[in-house]
Amino acid sequence: MSELSYLEKLLDGAEVGWKSLGNIAKIQRGASPRPIAQFITDDVDGVPWIKIGDTKSGSKYVKETEQKINKEGAKKSRILKKGDFIISNSMSFGRPYILDIEGAIHDGWASISEFEKTLKPDFLYHYLSSQSVQSYWLSKINSGSVSNLNSDIIKTLLIPIPCPDNQERSLAIQSEIVRILDSFTALTAELTAELTAELTARKKQYNYYRDQLLSFNENKVEWKTLGEVAEIGTGSHDTQDAVEDGNYIFYARGREPLKLNVFDFDETAIITAGDGAGVGKVFHYAQGKYALHQRAYRIVPGEMMEPRFVYHCVASHFYAYIQKVSVSSSVTSLRRPMFLDFPIPVPSLTEQARLVTILDKFDALTNSITEGLPREIALRQQQYEYYRDLLFSFPKPDAVSQ
Repeated sequence: MSELSYLEKLLDGAEVGWKSLGNIAKIQRGASPRPIAQFITDDVDGVPWIKIGDTKSGSKYVKETEQKINKEGAKKSRILKKGDFIISNSMSFGRPYILDIEGAIHDGWASISEFEKTLKPDFLYHYLSSQSVQSYWLSKINSGSVSNLNSDIIKTLLIPIPCPDNQERSLAIQSEIVRILDSFTALTAELTAELTAELTARKKQYNYYRDQLLSFNENKVEWKTLGEVAEIGTGSHDTQDAVEDGNYIFYARGREPLKLNVFDFDETAIITAGDGAGVGKVFHYAQGKYALHQRAYRIVPGEMMEPRFVYHCVASHFYAYIQKVSVSSSVTSLRRPMFLDFPIPVPSLTEQARLVTILDKFDALTNSITEGLPREIALRQQQYEYYRDLLFSFPKPDAVSQ
């Protein structure tokens, strides 16, 4: 795409008109029946009650709702049809969504409807998502006395309308812009699917070979319990102890480490959560000085064990082990005895080192794909945003500047 020249070619001499959104669409604020709890219903004929929680990250459409309100509540709310737009006027304000259902909106939403004679829905969606529009919302809120995106502000937004005096040609130009932008989003979706499939396949392959390499014949290798070959303990800190710019890594119960200005240990250890969503899963391999949460466990291998070998054994088998030995259907927290009895093979240190070399290579390959996936998706998103903003860089006379 040859940038501006392509836009000029697309317009082919056609003028671009600018009209306020309020002049070409119906803008309304949502309404909430109160107290809302009295109007929530499970009836099959209830009206979908659209909340922020019903929107999905990265989604263009609202397809379903968690709750419904009864007919009486709907009369006190704002009913929208499929194809109408909603925009949040407070949290994550300015983000557009298209309704794929009929539903009612509360006063935290504003709606845009009755625009179809002038604007293609997808053209409007891409334009409302553009950086220029998001900047406009911010400028209006930051420069005024209002703290949210109200209907009056939305009405003032200027919308570019190519060839405004020829509806058929105008909609055709809009459709071509939509086609180009949709091709970028389709490529991003295709790339995401391909990389996700590749990552899944690599993880499956890695898990298979790891399990094969760590499957020892009980008669050909010595087996001990984890309590016999490693020191096991917890930390002393709570999550609220974390500081933003601390000097030391603070391992809590989640995947993302925090920071502290003090350290508890200076060692090599395997870290796993004692409760929470990551219970029994290995998220960290500590080396050096670190602090530890009071409900996270440290496993410090003794001299007869290669630390990375213990890491791979625990990462491979410990979660399944605690599920098997637990008396309840699901494990929500761990206690030290559960670690002490975990069986672990003890081949020679030479053999442990050999296996670690192989497993670390698989680990590195899987991690490179895991890290590369969001990076590639972000690059594709940036590409889409670049061309989106370029394609909406219509000439604007000074008289109609925002």
